Amino acid sequence: MRVDLRSDTLTQPTAGMKQAMWEAPLGDDVFGEDPTVRALEETLAERFGMEAGLFCPSGTMTNQIAIRLHAGFQKEVICHQDSHIYLYEGGGIMANSHSSVRLLPGAFGKITAEQVEAVINPDDVHAPETSLVAVENTMNKGGGAVYTLAEVEPIRALCADRGLVFHLDGARLFNALVVSGESEKAWGATFDTISICLSKGLGCPVGSVLLGDGATIHRARRVRKVFGGGMRQAGMLAAAGLYALEHHVERLAEDHARAQAIGKLFQAYPGVEAVLPVATNIVIVRLAERKPEDFLGQLAAHGVYGVKFGAQQVRFVTHLDIRDAHVEQLARVLKQLAEEEQDVRES
Repeated sequence: MRVDLRSDTLTQPTAGMKQAMWEAPLGDDVFGEDPTVRALEETLAERFGMEAGLFCPSGTMTNQIAIRLHAGFQKEVICHQDSHIYLYEGGGIMANSHSSVRLLPGAFGKITAEQVEAVINPDDVHAPETSLVAVENTMNKGGGAVYTLAEVEPIRALCADRGLVFHLDGARLFNALVVSGESEKAWGATFDTISICLSKGLGCPVGSVLLGDGATIHRARRVRKVFGGGMRQAGMLAAAGLYALEHHVERLAEDHARAQAIGKLFQAYPGVEAVLPVATNIVIVRLAERKPEDFLGQLAAHGVYGVKFGAQQVRFVTHLDIRDAHVEQLARVLKQLAEEEQDVRES
């Protein structure tokens, strides 16, 4: 049995999702005439209490559109040093928006209002103009750590006081909300723009939606066009998003439970120094001495797959296509490897 825990982007559309995609009414979305795309944009905007949405091919595009709108030439973005927008979007902050970046440290990938306030640049020609603060929920490099409203509301207040824009990379926001129980509308009221990814835990084949006020999303359509993100009969993809919002949100708790179980398996495995706290569907394992490449190679030889995630770290992610049987298979593989290593030490 193959146990592929590299990412929650690996999910395959379910039978129900495929049927919804096949039956979706279509139009030309660049002309604003695809009814299913409009339905997805309006549904997410309504759920988060925001005015409008824009369907895009990827979360990278929705994030980069937001940065282009809110930052730009000679301006600066404040974010955590492990943020996806900085580490994993191809240098897009520079390439797309010509913006500077101010990076902050923080436990499990999270930052505070006090940290942000300390690095807001003065009105001085020697420094770029601070214009945008961005946070990520859940925090991928932080082991799927969850921001709560109590943590982000002080940042929101600071941004409002200092005239800064507040953006949320909500790549796994629904994972966070399933854990916190907080309302979608409360989160919508806290940010100027939110990127909602559909192709991770929600199990869609592609797509993200940028949420904001009507004027911002109107401008965002222009940027999407320049970025090459205008799609035509995109309703087949949007239909997957609508299906996922109805059927795949509450079940995220199952992914979290399986991630907890996987974390416990690795905590008991010889040669593991630590497992980051498992808050959602991401398990980050820190190895004591073994190289991540070697450990991943051993696992892959037995049909288990993860990814290197920094020095001495590997990542495993549960998702729609991981079941209890896969966790049980992982347990068997780890037991076998541990026994083989014990035999080597004793020989």
